[in-house]
Order: sequence, then structure tokens, then C-alpha cells
Amino acid sequence: MRYLLLICGDESAAAHADDGCGGWVEEMQRRGVLLGGAGLRPPIEATTVRVRDDSVLLSDGPFAETKEQIGGYCLVECADLDEAIEVAAKHPAAGYGTIEIRPIWQP
Repeated sequence: MRYLLLICGDESAAAHADDGCGGWVEEMQRRGVLLGGAGLRPPIEATTVRVRDDSVLLSDGPFAETKEQIGGYCLVECADLDEAIEVAAKHPAAGYGTIEIRPIWQP
């Protein structure tokens, strides 16, 4: 099953990020579970799009005004939720932020 790992933290969490996430990427590639992922630019660079009554409404910044923001994502393929939890728990960001695991909708 495929899962999206949403890597969340406050804006200072970007200082913790490094190339390869301390070997996590390489380990998950060796295991064959990592399908892709990327870090995101800061929330201040976001544009939010809404359509109401056929009008496109744009807002600068993130959708939600919260302390924690999504800083990146990883797409993984795991046998089940237990394996996805184990994979997420090994990600360095789990030590200073949060990782939300969302199953990918598959018909």
C-alpha cells in the first residue's frame, strides 16, 4: 500500500534538514520502500487557491495559519500501516517535528 508521509515542523525545523536526511533516504531506497519525495520552499512563498461562485480567489501564504507547516513529503510503499509507521519513525524529522502518515486513495 502507498502512503504519503507529510513532514511537519515549525519554520526553524528547516535548519535540521540536510541532504539525504542523515542516511534515511539511502536506507529506504535500499529497502525499496521510498518512491519519491521532496522538501518544500518556506510557507511564506505559498499561494492558496480557492474557487467560490466561479471566482478564483488567491491568498499569499499557507492555507492555515499555524505554528507547524508542511516542510516536505515522501511517498512510500509499505506492506501495511505498521511498516509505514516504522519507516516514518526512522525519519530524522520525527525527532524534532511530526510526520503525518496518510494512505493514498486506491480504487
